[in-house]
Amino acid sequence: MARAVGSLDPALGTGPHGGGLWTTRGPGAGLGSVRDVRREASVLHLDLDAFFAAVEQRDKPSLRGRPVVVGGTGGRGVVATASYEARIYGVRSAMSTREARSRCPHAAFLSGRFGAYREASRAVMGALREASPLVEPLSLDEAFVDLAASPDPTLADLSVESVTAFAERLRARVTEVTDGLTCSVGVATSKFMAKVASDLDKPDGLVVVAPGTERELLRPMSVTVIPGVGPATADRLRRAGVQTVADLEQVSQEELVRLVGSAHGIGLFHLARAHDDRPVVAERETKSVSVEGTYDSDLSDLRLMEHLLVRQSGEVAARLAKAGLSGRTVTIKVRLHDFTTTSRSATLPEPTDSPAVVARVVRSLLAELAAGVETGPALRAGVRLLGVGVSGLADWVQDDLFADLDGSDEAAGTTDEEAEDLPEPPRARSSGWAPGADVVHDEHGRGWVWGSGRGVVTVRFETRESPAGPVRSFPVDDPALHLWQQPEDEPTDDPGGPAAREGGLSAPG
Repeated sequence: MARAVGSLDPALGTGPHGGGLWTTRGPGAGLGSVRDVRREASVLHLDLDAFFAAVEQRDKPSLRGRPVVVGGTGGRGVVATASYEARIYGVRSAMSTREARSRCPHAAFLSGRFGAYREASRAVMGALREASPLVEPLSLDEAFVDLAASPDPTLADLSVESVTAFAERLRARVTEVTDGLTCSVGVATSKFMAKVASDLDKPDGLVVVAPGTERELLRPMSVTVIPGVGPATADRLRRAGVQTVADLEQVSQEELVRLVGSAHGIGLFHLARAHDDRPVVAERETKSVSVEGTYDSDLSDLRLMEHLLVRQSGEVAARLAKAGLSGRTVTIKVRLHDFTTTSRSATLPEPTDSPAVVARVVRSLLAELAAGVETGPALRAGVRLLGVGVSGLADWVQDDLFADLDGSDEAAGTTDEEAEDLPEPPRARSSGWAPGADVVHDEHGRGWVWGSGRGVVTVRFETRESPAGPVRSFPVDDPALHLWQQPEDEPTDDPGGPAAREGGLSAPG
């Protein structure tokens, strides 16, 4: 069901420059800089509903209408997404699987099938690119579309009525090309407002914000609706008496800068007034390259942590080199046994893609954490995830940077001899039959893994096109049972980006 927010008055919101836009874009820009703002609701944001879980329900008829949780299925796992049936019980993204099981023990807990998600995402992104040449994928299940660039003649005037009708047709097209998936869509004069709008009528909704009504819509909302206002910033604003966007609108830019810093304060000042001039960019630059690993039991040996981080440094450097990129800022990420996540970063004077340089910085950052009064004991109490990332990317490398680091094993970190003395990091045990994985049996045909353990794998035989099917069990080494792989299409743009290709599951809406 589509709904328009506000009147159809095309006038822009009021402000210090009338219909103009505050912006700080560019090195010389400052308070009072003005750029043209869109006068029509022509930015569309599309978000596939509970994407991973919805794909599983689509492909597994017996799960339709039932709670489904996708993510890590072991005791150390984390929820990537939950179906709306599971959300009723309080299951949410980023929750530990252990807690999700306690809240909703009757849910189907599945490990995820990246090939199926990628196939659905490609179909959606293809439908969006048919609608406009300017499509900016944010992840596998989310994208911005610039309707002003669409060749569709029905969008000639970009009126609220015409963009609403077009968005309804686009939603129907997405459902068609994905065999039944739904999406929530927002249309507004900016990316920020389009994203806000798409969240207002989930799932399977459409909200169009009429130009000139943006601030009226925002004022009663919590400040957390603004990107970048997480729990810490919200708490700081709350202590200053700011809880809603209307409250935030009354605070001067100078006061916001004092409260939360220059860049963040200026951004909050503008977004509280619905001022956002960011364009829809068809090809987004990679902002960082990272690698991380989650372990089946907590790490407490600092030498092993260092060894693993140095190994990850080499993987990150190899990916940088392969992409012809380099970066200045090196970051380590550490998730503790209690799910608390901490990080440390250091910025180099020049960009690098050298594994030795990255490793040296990583070792220094880990040593800094280990020496901390609070972080040191926390590290030794147990670490469940380690990661290394490089950001501040450039497409060039400074020659002879840190020339004393020649890339040898000694410079890069732990030597082979030292590594031999270290235990292997604990990894999740697997029978090879992950819950939810597609399989095919020589006699019974295609199905999916219901569960496995103690030498037995249980399969439900059904597919997207079939009714709910029967359940049968087999020995895990049954020669007639095989994993089934999604046939690969011709290579296309992967909107999931490097992190998605590494196999990590982000959290869809």
